[in-house]
Amino acid sequence: MLVFDGSASMAELDFDLTVPTRIDDARRAVRRAMPQIAPFRRVGLLIYGPGPGPACDRINLHFEPVADAATPIVDALDQLEPLGLTPLTNAVRAAAKVLHYRTRPGIVVLVTDGNETCGGRPCALSRALAAEARDLTVHVIGFRVVVDFFSWDSPEAKSYTEGKTVAKCLADQTGGMFVSTETVDELAEALRETLGCALIGQTIGPIPSKQST
Repeated sequence: MLVFDGSASMAELDFDLTVPTRIDDARRAVRRAMPQIAPFRRVGLLIYGPGPGPACDRINLHFEPVADAATPIVDALDQLEPLGLTPLTNAVRAAAKVLHYRTRPGIVVLVTDGNETCGGRPCALSRALAAEARDLTVHVIGFRVVVDFFSWDSPEAKSYTEGKTVAKCLADQTGGMFVSTETVDELAEALRETLGCALIGQTIGPIPSKQST
């Protein structure tokens, strides 16, 4: 499952108005990476941030893992209008449930530009996933992460200082990777590394069977 940050900060303008917004650069990275990933890996998509209802409840499952997901993922992000807060803990929990994490192996890849802002406890969730899951790995990609002025609503943020975002503990506790990215190229490579299979980018060896992410 790809869990994508669609909160308002993804559309924030830089002091330099010529600099693309995070969502613009993220779209470019996904367009580059997904066509290389989708032939080998079943991928689902969950986006948090925009939508109706309370800001912290806006967690939208677009689809469960499917084959050849490049086009639907690119289309969903093209239509995304970032809005709202960052309920990343509940979003990752929802993605894990989609993957039936207690009985099946799976991978969750979280792309975020900041910290939890809805009072969730990602470190507590990571410990629970590590204890309860059959074989679940959570990779976290921080994209142009900035200081979050809503850290008062992230109970673990000040106590977890191993990365710019407290979400890093999700990777630390589940054997995943935390990758800090700033550019389109770096984000595209991080997506290939976390969502893809080992042979992506190589021209030798057998084609791996599709696995759920």
